[in-house]
Amino acid sequence: MRNLLRLMGILCLLITAEAQMKIPPETVQQWALTFSAELREFATKYSGSLLLQKKLKDVEPIIKIIEVDGQDLVKDYSDEIERMLGSKMKSVKRLAESAEDSDLYHEFNATLEFDYYNSMMINTADEDGNYVDLGGEFPLEENEHFNKLPVNTQMSNIQVPTNVYNKDPNILNAIYNTEALNDVFISNFQKDPTLTWQYFGSSTGFFRIYPGIKWTPDSNGVVAFDCRNRNWYIQAATSPKDIIIMVDISGSMKGLKMTIAKHTINTILDTLGENDFVNVIAYTDYVRYVEPCFRGTLVQADLDNREHFKVLVEELHVKGEAKIKNAMKESFKILNEARANGQGSMCNQAIMLITDGAMEDFESVFEEFNWPERRVRVFTYLIGREMTFAQNTKWIACNNKGYYTHISTLADVQENVMEYLHVLSRPMVINHDHDIIWTEAYMDSVLPNTEELFTTKAQSLLLMTSVAMPVFSKKKETLSHGILLGVVGSDIPLMEVMKLAPRYMLGAHGYAFLINNNGYILAHPDLRPLYKDGKKLKPKPNYNSVDLSEVEWEDTDELLRTAMVKGETGTLSLNIRASVDKGKRPLYLTNEYFYTNIDDTPFSFGMALTKGHGKLMFMGNVSVEEGLHDLTSPDLTIASEWTYCETDIDPAHRKYSQLQAAIRYLLGKEPDLECDEVLLSQTLFDAVVTAPLEAYWNTLMLNDRVEPGVETAFLGTRSGLMRVVRYAGVETRVAKKFLTPADKDNLFTIDHFPLWYRLAVENSPGKFYYYPVNDKGVKYIIATTSVTVSSEGKTAMAGAVGLQMSLDWLEKRFWAIAKQPNDTDCSNIEGVCPLSCDSADLSCYLVDNNGFVMLSKERSEIGRFFGEVDGSIMASLLKMGMFKKVSLFDYQAMCKTGHHHASSARPLLSPFYGIVALIRWFFSNALMFLLDFNLCGLWHSDYFVDAKAGYHTSHKQKKVDALQPCDTAYPGFMYDPSVREANSLIKCGRCQKMFVVQQIPDSNLVLVVTQAYCDCSRQYGAILLEPKEIKYILHILSNQ
Repeated sequence: MRNLLRLMGILCLLITAEAQMKIPPETVQQWALTFSAELREFATKYSGSLLLQKKLKDVEPIIKIIEVDGQDLVKDYSDEIERMLGSKMKSVKRLAESAEDSDLYHEFNATLEFDYYNSMMINTADEDGNYVDLGGEFPLEENEHFNKLPVNTQMSNIQVPTNVYNKDPNILNAIYNTEALNDVFISNFQKDPTLTWQYFGSSTGFFRIYPGIKWTPDSNGVVAFDCRNRNWYIQAATSPKDIIIMVDISGSMKGLKMTIAKHTINTILDTLGENDFVNVIAYTDYVRYVEPCFRGTLVQADLDNREHFKVLVEELHVKGEAKIKNAMKESFKILNEARANGQGSMCNQAIMLITDGAMEDFESVFEEFNWPERRVRVFTYLIGREMTFAQNTKWIACNNKGYYTHISTLADVQENVMEYLHVLSRPMVINHDHDIIWTEAYMDSVLPNTEELFTTKAQSLLLMTSVAMPVFSKKKETLSHGILLGVVGSDIPLMEVMKLAPRYMLGAHGYAFLINNNGYILAHPDLRPLYKDGKKLKPKPNYNSVDLSEVEWEDTDELLRTAMVKGETGTLSLNIRASVDKGKRPLYLTNEYFYTNIDDTPFSFGMALTKGHGKLMFMGNVSVEEGLHDLTSPDLTIASEWTYCETDIDPAHRKYSQLQAAIRYLLGKEPDLECDEVLLSQTLFDAVVTAPLEAYWNTLMLNDRVEPGVETAFLGTRSGLMRVVRYAGVETRVAKKFLTPADKDNLFTIDHFPLWYRLAVENSPGKFYYYPVNDKGVKYIIATTSVTVSSEGKTAMAGAVGLQMSLDWLEKRFWAIAKQPNDTDCSNIEGVCPLSCDSADLSCYLVDNNGFVMLSKERSEIGRFFGEVDGSIMASLLKMGMFKKVSLFDYQAMCKTGHHHASSARPLLSPFYGIVALIRWFFSNALMFLLDFNLCGLWHSDYFVDAKAGYHTSHKQKKVDALQPCDTAYPGFMYDPSVREANSLIKCGRCQKMFVVQQIPDSNLVLVVTQAYCDCSRQYGAILLEPKEIKYILHILSNQ
């Protein structure tokens, strides 16, 4: 028996030894060396990289390398932004003055008959061909400046909501009274041609908009838009406020009453903005906070929290008897403590009481907490048709400087809720506080071509802000009444603001951003306000309340955010984990941040420059004549979204592309154009230096038979200049979309440099970076490398040059190399010889530095993460240190869930904000250890859910797949180039799998050769890139 066991042991050792030597590492190494040489020769030949580098070397004596001074730059850009926004404020002030003066000299006429242009009726004829009432002929012309909408720049027109009578005497008098605004609208637009929409929102309900447009009702013929509900109107009409909403949920509130009450709460919440603070209390014979986590405090009324309250209010149920006294005491305590501690808005305070009647002795509460100062206004909303307790609810409001309204139907809610805004505005009106307000960032969903804008504009710059100002009655006889006439305003697209911080000065990874005094982002290249719901792009529910700390998440101490919210000027350096290619490819960068405030606005401007090449740029000069010759080459383009020349000031210039405008300016044909002289000078220089490549590429096509699979060669420079040659015709090209206007990821845009450019500059100059692309099933390969210039001991990035090829050439050459001929001398080789990747026994892969498969026998695997294809080998490479895992976070994710309690509603500037910030720090720092080493036992798995999985209910319920905002953690992977080779044996049950990994020199690739017949999938699961939702402890505890 002992002899038998010894024999079996020897046999096992022999089998192991044979398996270990099955794939000879020296053979794989030879393949890697041979393939490296062919790949380098091929990429160099067809891209022309060596020629371009030589030409740059030739001009080094005449160029100058400068270091970008971030502090000077941030000051210059912020001054430009300040001037631009100051111009908008002046326009709005002129509108307010004109509207007030018109009202001062207007006498109300109850029998006034006045025909105006109703935006819904214009250009509409009846059956007899006559224009309908308030319709009339209203010329419209498509205008590039107004998103190609048909508009009338000579006149404004009027929009009236369906629920407002369009010939009411109050409406007619106010419309007639504001006709004078037409001349001011036109004058403003002439003084500042960058102005977009200008408007006046009347307290009576109508909306005057310039330029005039045709307003389209919804599918039911209803115009639901009411300017008085818009954020710009509400913020301008009132000061910041602290609001406690008290809702009666006693048994008497059942049925329609409760439905009306919920709608009233939601309507009040809709009137609040991020400068307001709120809480919602439901009461019967006890006091109940609808969100227990917000007990005893006020939370910021940002979009997240408002939507969170709405969901919780919907779940309220009636029971018990109403006892108002304790709930009223609790409300006063919250407001008084906030005021005493310097919390909340530090301005207006109010309680909104929603009930069907108040029967208790409540006077003592007001005596104790609110009289005689009456600092807290109380507004009462009597719900239902029953008027028995109307006197009590009216008494509460009138004795606490509030307002009483009776709401008997759902249709009454909107108009009655809006009344409280007029009451809160009275002190402003009486004191004539003409405060200019700036709104949070928002997406205009009213205009008809919003869907088109979603697909054609950079996501992070789709938003806009509005500047607005209240308009008061100055008549002496009504001055003490505090009459608000309305609000004037104008929209400012944030894309136009950020154009004042040109991309070329910031470098490949640099960027500019803008936040408000609440820390919310107005513009940032990493802001993603849209998500895909099926085939449609939609705004995320919290798209305009994304905090700076959620994008700059490496700033764990929130030093940057705190300084910018305070309006400080300064700098900060951070080592960050960034990512490109839709988050798939992590990068380690050192960012230097520069920031300052924008005077007379609540905004702060910031800028990030990447340390090293990001702060160095070279300047060169050539004559205009020489530069123009090369600038007109057919293969040359410049960044269409950048501003080389300002074409939007003079309407006559709007027909020109940026390239056309630049050429006409340089030729002297359009001397009035405002152009960026520095950018134009650099563009001309780049055009001259890169011109030889055009000739080189053309010579290759004429004199040399281009190998099948070579499709496109391209180059790009920091000035946004690109040259492209198509080696293959459009009929035969696989990558038909590559470098077309639809291929935003690979072009210079206002938001970013091309992906291939950003990857090239992080690679060693002259060494090609290869990566696979899978564009909706269309697969191809990109090879790209950076080119540099040196002067006085400094080296700056001059640009990137590359090649796009189909898989055909790569497969043809690789399979030919990875194959030993039958007559190979195998005498000195231990293992399988001859070895061939063609063999059914072998699987061979080319894998890039982030772990993505670039070549495989199975084309379906190309572009996939190697850990998904073979988890066993990827796990071994991670263990050996050949690849490293990088933990990344996404605080703008959307997760499928049917349970609202996973909501990440953020109680900012409340006691809970510190807790959430602490948890977020834990997840981005301490939790990294758990994520990197997968020590699942140390962290309860219930805290993580698959961000893509639907919420599973019992078989009796429908599956809910609604998407909602969430935070996720996801992995990225990076190759460690110091580990050049690896081989090992993986034990997988009844078989053992050997693999050999070899670095391919002068590239970012590794060659993986492994046994094909040993399936390890049962022992080693796939390593996925799927994000996992982070379920915060705060929410878990609150749900228990």
